[in-house]
Amino acid sequence: MARKSRDLKVTRLERASLYAARRFLDRSLEEALKLRIPFDVYFQDPQVADENPKLAFDEDGFVPWEPGIGDGPTSARFAIVDYDGSTEILAPPARWVEELNAFVDPSGKLLDRHNKESLQFHQVNVWAILQRALDFFENGFGLGRSIPWGFDGSRLIVVPHAGYGENAFYDRQSKSLQFYYFDRGKERILTCLSTDIVNHEFGHAVLDGIRPHFIESVLPETAAFHEFMGDLTAILIAFRNNAFRQQLIADTQGDLESESTLSRLAEQFGRHVANQPYLRSARNDLKYADVANDQRPHHMSQVLTGSMFDIVLRLSKYYVTERNRTVPQAFWDTIQRMQDMAVQPLDLLPPVDVTFRDYALAVLRAEEIANPTDPDGYRLMMLDVFERRGILQPSETARLKLSRHVFDRLDLDVFHDVETIASSKAEAYRFLDDNRSALFIPYDADVTVADLCTAQKLTRQARRQPRQILLQYIWREDIILQGDQFGRFKGQMASLLCGATLALDENGNVLAWARKPGTLPLARKGKAAEDEAREGKRRRDAFLAALALRVKAGRIASAIGGEKGLLPKSVAPITSRVVNGAVRFELSPHVGIHDDEHDELGGRSCQISS
Repeated sequence: MARKSRDLKVTRLERASLYAARRFLDRSLEEALKLRIPFDVYFQDPQVADENPKLAFDEDGFVPWEPGIGDGPTSARFAIVDYDGSTEILAPPARWVEELNAFVDPSGKLLDRHNKESLQFHQVNVWAILQRALDFFENGFGLGRSIPWGFDGSRLIVVPHAGYGENAFYDRQSKSLQFYYFDRGKERILTCLSTDIVNHEFGHAVLDGIRPHFIESVLPETAAFHEFMGDLTAILIAFRNNAFRQQLIADTQGDLESESTLSRLAEQFGRHVANQPYLRSARNDLKYADVANDQRPHHMSQVLTGSMFDIVLRLSKYYVTERNRTVPQAFWDTIQRMQDMAVQPLDLLPPVDVTFRDYALAVLRAEEIANPTDPDGYRLMMLDVFERRGILQPSETARLKLSRHVFDRLDLDVFHDVETIASSKAEAYRFLDDNRSALFIPYDADVTVADLCTAQKLTRQARRQPRQILLQYIWREDIILQGDQFGRFKGQMASLLCGATLALDENGNVLAWARKPGTLPLARKGKAAEDEAREGKRRRDAFLAALALRVKAGRIASAIGGEKGLLPKSVAPITSRVVNGAVRFELSPHVGIHDDEHDELGGRSCQISS
C-alpha cells in the first residue's frame, strides 16, 4: 500500500463502471484505473524476509478491486474472521477506507510493511494472498470462469489465528481455511504469514470446489492429487514474482537445475516443524512405480509435482536455445505458458477418483485444444516427461504420438442443441437421459448433473479458445462390504461413485470426455461397451482393495470436526459417516504429513497438515 502505480483520477462511480469491462483491459491499465490495488504481503514468509530483504515483500502485490470490499477484510468470495480458538478471543477486524484504497488498524494506522506486527496486518496479508490466487485460477489464462466452493455458500471463511498448533488446513464442513500458530524458542510461527502455506491450502479449496466428489475417494492417488494441487499452486504463483525470478537468475546463472530455490515450499514452517529446509521438493527423481502402492499422499504427490517441474525446466531451456530468449524472458515465458498447461486441464478431469494418468491425459488434451498445430513440439516434450516418470506407459505414448485428434460429434441417439444443454441442469439431465446408450450410462443408474458451467479460456497469446460447455455427471452403485477384511464395516452398504466429465464447444464438438464407469449392465453392445464394462469391474475391485487396506491399517475414523473446524490431536486420513443408510468414506481435511522414513501403513505423522 506504500507503493504507487501510474494513477489516473477515477471516482468510485467511474471505477464501478469500468469494473464491468475489466476483462478487456490489460494489467497496466487496470492498475492505472485503480482496478488493481497494491498491498504489502510477504513474498514467502517472515524467515525468508529476514534472511533475504530483497524478497521480503511481494512488489507485484496487486489485488483486483471489487465494489464489495469491506471491513474484515471481506469481499465477494472471502470473509476474514479472526477468532482464536485457544484464547476464545475475536480480534477486531481490519477497517477498509475507500478514500485511501487501503485498510487501517483500530487506531487508524495504515496496514503495510511498517505495521506488520499487528493482527490486522496478518488479516490483510492472508486476504490479499487469497484474492490474488483466486484471480490466478479464474482469469482466462486459467479456468476462464468463476470457481464455486465445495459447500453451500459464496464466501470462504478464513481464520488467520485459529489457535495454537502446528497446522493449517482447508475444511469443507466449517467452510473455512484455518491457520494456526506455534512457538519455537522465543519465536512465534504464524502460518497465515507463509504465502506458500496459504496458497497450498487454497489449492485444496479450489479443487474441492471444481471437483467436490474427489473427497469421497478411498484411493491414495486421489488424495495425492489434492496435495499435488496445493504444491502446484504455491510453486506457480511464487514463480510469477519478478524479484524472485531475478534473484533466481542471479543464483543459478540461468540454470534452474542448479538451485532448488523455486521448488522449496514453506521455508519457515518446514524448518521449524519437520526439521528439513522445505516440506516437499518439486525436484525429485521419483517414478510412478516407486509410489504406486504407497499410502502417503504427500509422498506420492511428488511424482506429479516433479513431472510438472520437469516441464518447467524443459520449457525454459527450449526458450533459451531455440527461441533465442534471454534468461529473464525465458523464465517469464515459461511461467506464463505453465498457467495454461497446468491449470486449464483441471476442467477436463473426471468428476471422481482422479489418477495421475487422468491429469497427464488432460494436460495433453488441453494443450491440443489451445495449440492444435503444436509447431514447437510441446506435446511431444510432455509425453516424454510423463513416460519417463512412468505416469504413461510407452505403448500409450507411442499411440498418442501417432494420433491426430479431430473434433468429433457424439454419435447420439437424440440430438440436443448445445446451447439448450448449457442452459440449465434440468436440460443437461434430459440430454444425458435421452442418450444413455451412447454415453455408456446404465439405464438403472440414477444419474445426476454434478456441475454445469461455461468457460471462456484464452491461449497464451490472449486469443479466445473455443467456448467450453463443461458437464459433470455422476451416479452411485451400491456395494455390500462382504468379508472380514472390512472390519467394523463388514455387511454395511457402501457406494462406488461413477460418472464422467464432458466438454463440448459451442458447435457441439467433443473437446474431451473423461469417464469413470461402473458395473451396472449397459444397454449398448459391442467392443466399446465390453471395454467400458471391463474398466468398471477394475474400478470396483480397486475400490474394495483400497478400502480393505485402509481398514487393515487402521486409517479410517468417524467423522470429525464441526462448525468451527476444531482441530483434534490426531486424525486418520479417511473418515466415515452414514448417509441414507449407506456408509460414505471421505478424505480428512486434517491429514498430517507423514515422515518418509516411516513405513507406508503405520508411520506416525507430524501435527502439521497441508
